[in-house]
Amino acid sequence: MSNQRLKNLLNSSADGDLGRIVARAQEMGALTQALGRVLPPDERSCLIAANIRDDGELIVICQSSAWAARLRFETDTLLAAARAHGAKVEHCTIRVARQDTP
Repeated sequence: MSNQRLKNLLNSSADGDLGRIVARAQEMGALTQALGRVLPPDERSCLIAANIRDDGELIVICQSSAWAARLRFETDTLLAAARAHGAKVEHCTIRVARQDTP
């Protein structure tokens, strides 16, 4: 890898590869917080992350299948919160984070 390519990769400015990754992570964090604010405290604590796919799918990742079942009842609320946050979303999918066992 050339020195210039490595510098661009590690550049945390907005036009560097790392800068784009950092910006995307910050967007996902802000979206996750926005969704959490509309949920009751116990459901808020189960959220791990949220993302929006290019096709308008809101992906919400939670801690367990039990929480996923509860959050599926909140999809309309989650979609409304994502839209209020400025996201263009059409539907919502709740997923469970894969948990590695020791």
